[in-house]
Amino acid sequence: MKIDKELMGGSSTLLVLSLLAEKDCYGYEMIRTLEERSDKTFLYSEGTLYPILHKLESKGWVRSYKERTEVGRERKYYTLTGLGQAQLAQEREQWETFQAAVQHVLAGV
Repeated sequence: MKIDKELMGGSSTLLVLSLLAEKDCYGYEMIRTLEERSDKTFLYSEGTLYPILHKLESKGWVRSYKERTEVGRERKYYTLTGLGQAQLAQEREQWETFQAAVQHVLAGV
């Protein structure tokens, strides 16, 4: 089933910050991880992910740095900042509240 872009857009900050809370990642790694963990529900392209990362970086929630791979290629990694950790906690709380409210409506409670 294809998920509405607006619905996915509303959760992208939570998803990206959650991945970066686990470990520093580069863009393609995040794309693949989201795809795998969501059973291909979250299919981000580079053109979708990088603007999200740039927005998070401009807010101070994420910081980037470059590192060389074993073959000498430079790769850009993203890491969660202290502000990003605080924002992730807020995003999780909002998600849990939203999810519970939707479940109540769907259940007729």
